[in-house]
Amino acid sequence: MPEPPLQRALDFGTTRAPDDVRRVAAWAVDDADNGRLPFAIVDKRRAQVYVFEASGRLVGTSPVLLGYAAGDDSVAGIGSKAIEDIKPQERTTPAGRFVSTPGRNSLGHEVVWVDYDAAVSMHRVRATNPKERRLERLATPTPADNRISWGCINVPVAFFDEVVWPQIGRGRAVVYVLPEQRPLTAFFPRAAAPAFALANARPGNSAKP
Repeated sequence: MPEPPLQRALDFGTTRAPDDVRRVAAWAVDDADNGRLPFAIVDKRRAQVYVFEASGRLVGTSPVLLGYAAGDDSVAGIGSKAIEDIKPQERTTPAGRFVSTPGRNSLGHEVVWVDYDAAVSMHRVRATNPKERRLERLATPTPADNRISWGCINVPVAFFDEVVWPQIGRGRAVVYVLPEQRPLTAFFPRAAAPAFALANARPGNSAKP
């Protein structure tokens, strides 16, 4: 028996999201790019993640920690390198559209694999090295100090348990990682269409500009 049509409607609720985040979300929902899968948008410039139901309703948003180095591509072969062999400038969080899958890392911890080949995942923040001050970095109001990971997307434990894992940790999902150095059109050309500029002003959409 065929599944009933998915009722799509972008809804940010009362959350004020930046223009590039709204554009990608509007494109994903309007073009059904995510299919019937839940999705997340990672805004690297502002170190923030937005998690949505498949229909387009925002479930939650949170600060994140990202790769130490700025950049929109992963170094070739980075996923097979030992941690101690990765140079500081290679610790990037790649931009793009990824079909994620839940799994476990080498330590047995639950993760959402964003780019398995590059060993990039979304996972609970782990404060194993006090000198890195990961918890403190997440708590500050500025994204300026949120670059510390080896490329993975670190989220607060409560947000992972209450939002990330229930929404995109139960099966496949789509993760859109926005670029920080290259233009949005380099990765998401359709999102730049004029039709998505006023996405939040459409009837039935309660998102704010």
